[in-house]
Amino acid sequence: MAPVADSKRTIVITGVSRGLGKALATGFAEQGHTVIGCARGAAELERLSKAPGPKHSFSVLDVTSDEHVQAWAKQVLADFGPPDLLINNAAIINHNEKLWNISAAEFDLLMAVNVNGTANVIRHFVPAMVAARKGVIVNFSSGWGRSVSAEVAPYCATKWAIEGLTQALAAELPDGMCAVPLNPGIINTEMLQSCFASGAEMYPKPAEWAREAVPFILSLNARHNGQPVTVPGA
Repeated sequence: MAPVADSKRTIVITGVSRGLGKALATGFAEQGHTVIGCARGAAELERLSKAPGPKHSFSVLDVTSDEHVQAWAKQVLADFGPPDLLINNAAIINHNEKLWNISAAEFDLLMAVNVNGTANVIRHFVPAMVAARKGVIVNFSSGWGRSVSAEVAPYCATKWAIEGLTQALAAELPDGMCAVPLNPGIINTEMLQSCFASGAEMYPKPAEWAREAVPFILSLNARHNGQPVTVPGA
C-alpha cells in the first residue's frame, strides 16, 4: 500500500536501538523523513544519528520513567513541533515459562515497559497532536495481542492491554486523527529468538520486513482510526 501523500513527516519512535524500531527508523530516514527516536542503548543511537537525510534526533531514554519521558517530549516538541506520526514500539518479552513461575519482578517490568511506557509517551506527546488536530499514533501490538500461547502469558497480557488501550484512545481523539494497534507479524528479532530459538530463522529479518512495513505505516490515516491493523504479508 502506498503512502497517502509524498510530504515529508516528523516521526517519533520508541525502542529504535534494535529490531523493528531500528529497521523502521532506518527506513523512514532513507525516505527523507525526520526521525526522532529513543532507546536505552547509546552505541546504536550514535550510529543511527548518522543516517542520511534531514537532521534526526536520538536520545538515551527509559520509557518506564514518566519524568524522563516528559522532559524528552518537552524538548522534542520545542525543537520539532507535534509529530505527524508517533510510534510506540519499545517492548520486552518474558523468558519462556509457565505463568506461576514468572517472578513478580519480571512481570512488573513487562508491564512497566510495554504498557506504562506506551502510556507515558502518549501522555506527553498526544496533547500537542490533539491541539494541532492532526497525527497518527501507532501502538505496537502483536499476534499475541489477539491470540495466546503457552509460556508467554505476561507478554500476551501486555499486548492485549495495548489493543484495548489503543482502541479506547481512538474513541477519545478528535476528527482527523488516528490511533491504531499494529500487529507487525512474525519477524526474526532477538525477542522472537528468545521464544523460538533456531526456529526464528524461518521468518523475515527486520530490514526485509521494513520494506512492507514502512509504506504501510505511512499510509495510515484518519479512516483507520480504532481499527486493529496488521502489516501486509504478516
